[in-house]
Amino acid sequence: MHKNLAKGVLFVALGASSFGMLATIVKLAYKEGYTTAEVTSSQFAFGILFLILLNLIPSKEKIQHQKASKKDITKLILSGTSMGFTSVLYYLCVRYINASIAVVLLMQSVWIGVVFEVIQTKKAPSIQKIISVILILTGTLIATNTFNSSFELDIRGLIFGFLAAISFSMTLLTTNSVATHLKAIRRSLFMLFGGAIVVILFSFITQIGPNNFNFMKEMVSDTTVIRDFNFNIFITWGIILSLFGTVIPPILLNKGFPLTGVGLGSIISSLELPVSVTFAFFLLNEQVSWIQWSGILIILSAIVLMNYNLLSRKSNL
Repeated sequence: MHKNLAKGVLFVALGASSFGMLATIVKLAYKEGYTTAEVTSSQFAFGILFLILLNLIPSKEKIQHQKASKKDITKLILSGTSMGFTSVLYYLCVRYINASIAVVLLMQSVWIGVVFEVIQTKKAPSIQKIISVILILTGTLIATNTFNSSFELDIRGLIFGFLAAISFSMTLLTTNSVATHLKAIRRSLFMLFGGAIVVILFSFITQIGPNNFNFMKEMVSDTTVIRDFNFNIFITWGIILSLFGTVIPPILLNKGFPLTGVGLGSIISSLELPVSVTFAFFLLNEQVSWIQWSGILIILSAIVLMNYNLLSRKSNL
């Protein structure tokens, strides 16, 4: 039992840490001149390729998983569109603001998830969750340096970051509820197909279309940014982006959560926040003050508080 729990903790920690590195990797790709369309396209293309290969490997599990019906596939593809929106919106956010702040905005998905839960169940949240939400909002204001008058944030980054958090909340909601009788890698593949549809449309509208069709070129205000799609992204950052963004995190989290339980798993997965900030600090030289770190600690404390009941319930079993 303890061995399985330790294994689950390791899986969740590595999965969350992997996702936490993503903002820094995207920033590095941006520094080499790649666009959001190129970054997201390469990530999903390699992600789908990797998952197709994984699905072709014979399973050693004794439990027979059900085959995916047309209804399951349709639901998963539709649900997966939120993955595409999350990637596009999050990477646009990273383009306009620091990676260390972008991940704080993405973590708003925690309290947004509470709102979705209230709407879905039509029940008022517990006092514990209300306090947690207040702590998260307070921690966010501190972590994003809102009270520092000399620190300016691009409003576009804030909007894209908040929209990414909403989309990410939808991804988490559907991941835990749609076609759960299928294997994790099977479900992930169909969801990636849905995400790829969004990414392809985004790439066509923002770069491929305006560069090749005159009627679309007129829709873009700044024609100087229009250029051919740079396929070099596939031999530079594409594989790395797909591994840390669409392959490793979902597989490890899907393996780890059943072993840790939702409460402990949610707490451990919040490692994404400090890992992302730490990588941005060391690889991007982004300055993170002790005040911002205190805001991050408040957010982490709120996540622990929000999942305390689930965690204590598991420890009593």
